[in-house]
Amino acid sequence: MLVGHSYGGAVITNSAVSDPDVKALVYIAGFIPAKGETVGDLAAKSSPAIPLVTTTVPDGAEVSIDPAHFRESFAGDVDKATAATLATVQRPANTKAVTDAGEKEAYRTIPSWSLITRQDKAIAPDLQRFMSKRAGARVEEVNASHAVMVSRPDAVTNLIEKAARSAR
Repeated sequence: MLVGHSYGGAVITNSAVSDPDVKALVYIAGFIPAKGETVGDLAAKSSPAIPLVTTTVPDGAEVSIDPAHFRESFAGDVDKATAATLATVQRPANTKAVTDAGEKEAYRTIPSWSLITRQDKAIAPDLQRFMSKRAGARVEEVNASHAVMVSRPDAVTNLIEKAARSAR
């Protein structure tokens, strides 16, 4: 089973096709791109855009969420101290993660589940619903921000366990 949060959804969508041992995909407030679609294409459908800080690196650029706006745009249901820590320790993402087009659609052959976060400011809930429906995912919704694994670990765990039981 592969689990992907945010742009990690694109990672599992593309990588699972090449591994016959993967029996389930679980998207946690995740992007679920179709073939030829980029995370950037999908992210552009969410508004307002997440405030990002860009850093030039030898092979392009990396982005991270502006720490000054981290809580309001990513972790609105997490206490201020925890959100500040998350903002400080966030790992920047290479911009290729959002500009490389999807090549595979693992959800076409592998059962999938999707946890939609209704208070998400990073990926609009309606966009999550659209992608989940298109993927044929079994959907659960929760009142949570994009940082659902911090604010609602119970909901995340329950969905992963449900997928694991079904994939056996």
